[in-house]
Amino acid sequence: MELIRATEQELDELLAFYQHVADNMGKSGLQQWRWGVYPSEEIIREDVLRGDLYYMRSDGALVAAVVFMNGQEPEYDSLTWSCGLRPGIFHRLGVHPSMQGAGMGGLVLDDVLQLLRRSGCDCVRCDTSEQNEHAIRLYEKLGFRRCGKIHWEGAEGDNITFDKPLKRETPLWPILMKPAFRDGALTPWGGNRLHEIYGKETKNDRTGESMEVSCIPGFESTDAQGRKLTELIAEHREKLVGSYADKPFPLLLKLIDVREKLSVQVHPNDAYAAEHENGKLGKTEAWLVLDTPAGGGDLVYGVKQGTTREELKAACDEGTVEKLLNKVKVKRGDVCFIPAGCVHAVGAGVMLYEIQQSSDLTYRFYDWDRADADGNKRELHLDKALDVARLRSAPAMKRVGKAFGTRRVLSEKYFTLDLIHTDTMELLPAVHEFGILTVIEGEMELRFSGGMVAMKAGDTCLLAKNGPELALVGAGTAALAMPG
Repeated sequence: MELIRATEQELDELLAFYQHVADNMGKSGLQQWRWGVYPSEEIIREDVLRGDLYYMRSDGALVAAVVFMNGQEPEYDSLTWSCGLRPGIFHRLGVHPSMQGAGMGGLVLDDVLQLLRRSGCDCVRCDTSEQNEHAIRLYEKLGFRRCGKIHWEGAEGDNITFDKPLKRETPLWPILMKPAFRDGALTPWGGNRLHEIYGKETKNDRTGESMEVSCIPGFESTDAQGRKLTELIAEHREKLVGSYADKPFPLLLKLIDVREKLSVQVHPNDAYAAEHENGKLGKTEAWLVLDTPAGGGDLVYGVKQGTTREELKAACDEGTVEKLLNKVKVKRGDVCFIPAGCVHAVGAGVMLYEIQQSSDLTYRFYDWDRADADGNKRELHLDKALDVARLRSAPAMKRVGKAFGTRRVLSEKYFTLDLIHTDTMELLPAVHEFGILTVIEGEMELRFSGGMVAMKAGDTCLLAKNGPELALVGAGTAALAMPG
């Protein structure tokens, strides 16, 4: 059996076929098709006249029909898809009730995908009613990915959208990420500004961290369909993360709200973490200051010159560690690099963008005698903290203005950081392995050939290794992190 392009000669037979399939759907309780509304004689006639309707016969009887074409209808243009710049689409896939359950739908789609591929399409897109469990199972069995939803005028309920790459080199779209949150007892110092300023869907008014791009177990970020970052990497591999397909994902991006000052802390390097923390990565990080109290915010950025390990231990034991800390004032837009071993803390009222190695290792020196409602104080890790602390001056802080264009403000072993400021349009740098793009202020569109992703302040997209050339359009500021 093969697909045959329909002509006006088959029109009456096709109208009877589609009416029969629609009526059978209704009898089964599925209201996706209602003959005369969708599909209708007018719609089927137009499909035939355009040359987009194909059918299949078995023993002379018409058993299946489908509409497919290069390009897509305007209603698809504003939707978010997972891949492709040159789409093909199919609609109105119908199988005669006598042939349902016999694999006919898959047979038809195999031919459709081959024909679209030969015509130059690099992906295929479709949608079906969220009530149509049979079609959903078929599409997912054939490797289609859920992308979102669309509502057609006159339809009952929404339709689920799907797409599928047709070629190995089909580019991946930027992935708008949904964060995981650290809150409550895990961040007793946190506040509610992640919700108030960025609209994050937090569930606790003490939410300290929005983990925008994270593979940390228990705190994994997802795409809009709920697929974890680890699942996305396993599916797309080198196309998404380059050489990290078979290595631990190296970076973690957070937005941080510090309502009450953070503990005085330090992080280990890779060698110490591998030996003492079951092979985990160490933690080097960097901060971009997003907000401070009026007059500037306070950071602990290293210890005072000449401080010894013995003095630091004694001060922690006595609760007088504050006198040994190197404090600096910061304002919005300042950048601080925090290598492993650098003693640090964040003062009350500061908000941060933090790019770091993908590690959850923190050793606390001192927590300001903070206690929970039951009088319990947080655990300290003084011995390990003293082991890894580097008692030397912290790196110089960078004060970054708002010059238009793209500026690389950090280029370190583990990551790079570019700041992008535009009031019109700015091309993004080429992606190295993968990229993490976060809009810091404003509303912008991430545009590329064949599509765009709308972003507002606080939104983060994961950019694929094999993605298209990208441009930010609009007025605002964004941060772009990539592996070093």
